[in-house]
Amino acid sequence: MAEPFFSLLIYVCVGVFMANINDEISRRRTFAIISHPDAGKTTLTEKFLLYGGAINLAGSVKGKATARHAVSDWMEIEKERGISVTSSVLQFEYDGYCINILDTPGHQDFSEDTYRTLMAADSAVMVIDASKGVEAQTRKLFKVCGMRGIPIFTFINKLDREANDTFELLDEIEKELGIATCPVNWPIGCGKNFKGVYDRQKQCVVTYSDTQKGTKEGETSVIPITDADKVLEAIGDERKSVLDDEIELLDGASAEFDLDKVRQGKLTPVFFGSALTNFGVEIFLKYFLEMSSTPLSRKAGDCIIEPTEHDFSAFVFKIQANMNKAHRDRVAFMRICSGKFDAAKEVKHVQGGKVMRLSQPQQIMADSRKILDEAYAGDIIGVFDPGIFSIGDTVCSPKDNIVYDGIPTFAPEHFARVRQIDTMKRKQFVKGITQIAQEGAIQIFQEYNTGLEEIIVGVVGVLQFDVLKYRLENEYNVEIKLENLPYEHIRWIVSEGTDLDKISGTSDMKKIKDLKDNPLLLFVNSWSVGMTLERNPGLELSEFGSAQ
Repeated sequence: MAEPFFSLLIYVCVGVFMANINDEISRRRTFAIISHPDAGKTTLTEKFLLYGGAINLAGSVKGKATARHAVSDWMEIEKERGISVTSSVLQFEYDGYCINILDTPGHQDFSEDTYRTLMAADSAVMVIDASKGVEAQTRKLFKVCGMRGIPIFTFINKLDREANDTFELLDEIEKELGIATCPVNWPIGCGKNFKGVYDRQKQCVVTYSDTQKGTKEGETSVIPITDADKVLEAIGDERKSVLDDEIELLDGASAEFDLDKVRQGKLTPVFFGSALTNFGVEIFLKYFLEMSSTPLSRKAGDCIIEPTEHDFSAFVFKIQANMNKAHRDRVAFMRICSGKFDAAKEVKHVQGGKVMRLSQPQQIMADSRKILDEAYAGDIIGVFDPGIFSIGDTVCSPKDNIVYDGIPTFAPEHFARVRQIDTMKRKQFVKGITQIAQEGAIQIFQEYNTGLEEIIVGVVGVLQFDVLKYRLENEYNVEIKLENLPYEHIRWIVSEGTDLDKISGTSDMKKIKDLKDNPLLLFVNSWSVGMTLERNPGLELSEFGSAQ
């Protein structure tokens, strides 16, 4: 009798253990916040943190009157310039959910970091300035989300200022981005006449009251739309008349809410509010947590890895050096894709072929850290990296051999030759520029067969050159000069067995190699690419590097 009893006991214990893991995973929400610069993305992020109790007072990236800065803008250059130049990871608890926010740079010059970060997200919050509508960077980032089928939730911000016509804003989103919209709430006025929002699902008016910057939402009242007298008293006769007409038009013309379409990335729920004054933020957060999905499955070759049906696995999507200048550390950010991470257990670094324990696993709040014993699918963790991890690497249970689909390398569009001012600091220079390149912020190349040790840097946006100079000087004590090069087009050689010496190119073509000695070609003019292909039958070139 003892053996069946112990078998049953083991079965029950395993069941409880798995139920606990599944419960933890099901309460995770991991999303990125994307927008054009100055749409209010970082401000919205900070207000989420206020509601989660992660911070007590929001900083302002614009505020020069105080020394405060946004929590998510932790690099010194971000504090000085008031812009985000690198994505930031923020985790907090709210209403029973464990929320992982990936706050991304809005500026197009840092878009490659955003592209990589979106690989770690299950959904995205798109912030749009109500007075500007869909802007250039919004279009680019939306396309990346569309390629991955990421569900998108839209927050139309800055209703405390004068705004474009609401119907025109929705029409612009649909035409410019090619996605259907479904307003979950509706603004009542804008600017000085902003009175609040109408909640279409709950059929009530939530009134707006101005609040002190950096604090939680002030007192608001919720009035059923059927209570006409109270609604009239709260928003006035003119706004009540306009609202009645707009609700009637909305109910007849707008797309119906369909959660399946939302999760397929075909329909975006739209919310309105003001992140700066903090109206509409918690309304949006609550709806978002209800509508967004638990951690999604991930593709690894021909396999689909389900979060709750597999042992621990994760992939590296970001590497950041010198987050703590005092320790000169290097942190690899990992998105946990399945199972439970246990700091006491060994894992396999698949690309390195080694079994190890992840060193100093941390929960990250911008540049603040908390050592972790455990984490679950959907979580983002940071681990100490002695230089063994690369972007796209997989770690998993030692018995598995999972390789998640890699992260593409985006083609740089600007190039410069880098020269040290003090040649005696060659060692610091090489270490610094190599570490920054491993983060993915820049790509570095060398002259081909010239015997020169000079380094050529390629970036997606020219502001990355400023960041490179700043970081080398402040983090590695190395000063550099940058000589801009005229090249605008780079091509990876994908045809096997190509002899770079025998390639017949154009006068504006330059032969280079990357750090792994792979040959590449640079061109000043786009037409030179086609001419080079014509002159070299069998040569195959690609605009994108192989997945990392």
